[in-house]
Amino acid sequence: MKKFLVLGILFALPITAYLFFASGKNNFAKLPVLTQNVQDIGSFDTNTDSIISFKDHISVVAFFGSDLENIKGNTFNLDKKILEKYYDFDDFQFVLILPEEARNETSDFVEEFKKISESSKWKIAYGSSKEVQEVFSSFNTPHELDENDHTPYVFIVDKDANLRGRDDDEDYGKLFGYDSRDVAELNNKMNDDVKVILAEYRLALKRNNPERKK
Repeated sequence: MKKFLVLGILFALPITAYLFFASGKNNFAKLPVLTQNVQDIGSFDTNTDSIISFKDHISVVAFFGSDLENIKGNTFNLDKKILEKYYDFDDFQFVLILPEEARNETSDFVEEFKKISESSKWKIAYGSSKEVQEVFSSFNTPHELDENDHTPYVFIVDKDANLRGRDDDEDYGKLFGYDSRDVAELNNKMNDDVKVILAEYRLALKRNNPERKK
């Protein structure tokens, strides 16, 4: 009996595992779209000579305001737990959307941060407080910007300028943004979701270019 029991378990486990993952395929194949067509930032001033746009990029977007301490703490967590893992992926970008008055302090901070990070890859867009608020409002989330145009929550925007997130999160129901103050949330939920959207686009690329090796 023990022999048959062991054989039965060995036979049943792989089938059970296959059915579990197969049933979850549709749930995990794509990161849900929560808001379509967020406002682009192509008209904003930038920290480089090039235009910054959400189109054709997978973007991690932060509204970290004009208080440098918020930028330092939140950005450090985000960089170490998320960004440094993905800087080398094609079309991936980290975009800071800041009010114009933050320009000088932020430039100095970016230079200082180069000692411990790849801050040269950060893309920074500057607009008036009204312009920053308009872009943020287009995300249509339950979060708000404070008087410094800051929120600790960061967002994933896809190549079609759609806001991605979770529509069945176990803690929040709909998860629009990820709290950059919460290392565990970045390390677990956001890291998993960035992996999902990158895998989604890699799969689409392979389908469109079957001869491509990567």
